[in-house]
Amino acid sequence: MSVQVTSVKGDFVARISGVDLGGPLDQRIFDNIEAAFEAHGVAIFPDQDITDDQQIAFSERFGDLEPSVRRHRERSVSNPYISDISNIGPDGNLLPENAEAMSYNRGNQLWHSDSSFKRTPSKASLLSAREVPPDAGETEFCDMRAAWDALAPYMQARLDGLVAEHSLAYSRASMGYDAGETFFDIEKAEVPPVLQTLARISPVNGRKSLYVGSHAAYIRDMDRGEGRALLDELLAHAANDKFVYVHKWSVGDLVMWDNRCVNHRGRPWDSQRYRRVMRRTTVAGDAPTV
Repeated sequence: MSVQVTSVKGDFVARISGVDLGGPLDQRIFDNIEAAFEAHGVAIFPDQDITDDQQIAFSERFGDLEPSVRRHRERSVSNPYISDISNIGPDGNLLPENAEAMSYNRGNQLWHSDSSFKRTPSKASLLSAREVPPDAGETEFCDMRAAWDALAPYMQARLDGLVAEHSLAYSRASMGYDAGETFFDIEKAEVPPVLQTLARISPVNGRKSLYVGSHAAYIRDMDRGEGRALLDELLAHAANDKFVYVHKWSVGDLVMWDNRCVNHRGRPWDSQRYRRVMRRTTVAGDAPTV
């Protein structure tokens, strides 16, 4: 087996072919995959017809997995380490637009880093496309390393040492989802607001990244209005097209990204007409940022 790594956008995003993620991978091949992932932030693996168990097994090569925040609810998947990112209900049919799960998942349309609302934020996410609509429903990825590098030196100096509060309830409220009313008590207990640094350093290569997203509600020790304005300014800066890669999904794609230095968002599609079924696994992080 010969692994081919092709850069897609400079040092951001790599396409990796010549590998079957559903089968055994010797250490040399895995090391090549891990090196490409760490260098590029996003790794695309086309033509991967894998099961949930195979996706979990591959994901676990990178570390322990996070259980899904939604595992306490009735879902179309039963494994607690699989997140169901779809418009399909437990009965296998399309969910109505006003279904709780649809309202919750609309929060994924905002720029974010998975699990930044946890005290120890995640290392990586892996998303497998099982069913895709004929158009739309893309996922956009933003290189937060490049976004940091492009900040003016005075802004970098200003951000160093600043800390923001991140909250899943805050980001969901931005899209009209009332977590206070809708979250189970056990969900509220698992994801209270947490603090995260605004400038994150890679444990692999020491490179800095801008660490902001939709879960960031306000900046500690800063006027709320001023802090909110700064967060919005930074998000708008990072969303510049020159930092963004847009992935058009095909069935069998598996895309992996580094939540320590990459933001992403899902794009809308005609969810009342077309099925979109994605399965996500999330690799846990090693330590808090604050």
